[in-house]
Amino acid sequence: MSLSPSSPSLSPAQVVDGQLRAYNAKDIDAFMAFWADDARIYQHPDTLLASGAAEIRARHLLRFQEANLHGRLLHRMAVGATVVDHELVTRTFPEGPGTVEVIAIYEVVAGRISRAWFTLGTPLLGEVAPLG
Repeated sequence: MSLSPSSPSLSPAQVVDGQLRAYNAKDIDAFMAFWADDARIYQHPDTLLASGAAEIRARHLLRFQEANLHGRLLHRMAVGATVVDHELVTRTFPEGPGTVEVIAIYEVVAGRISRAWFTLGTPLLGEVAPLG
């Protein structure tokens, strides 16, 4: 089943799951469909990284060029409009390929992600998480 924000009555967790699937597919249009036009992304707690759909798109178009990019969900919890994911992300850092633990906190309003806060662990170079 393909999830999109136009699907009737998606829960906040389903919205976040849809954007993670689009992220892993590197499908920028599907990914952006889960974000509000005025969404904001922060480095937790309050460092603004991207404001609005255009900045979020540009940030992820660059990220999607990484051949090994993949976010593996380790755990998800949701209460109301807030969804918290614990992920292991494989990427190519400036120093080389590796993984990083990420905690992502999403606020979902009207079927779209309106705000997201990210906390990153220390990248482990040379570590590559299996896809899937």
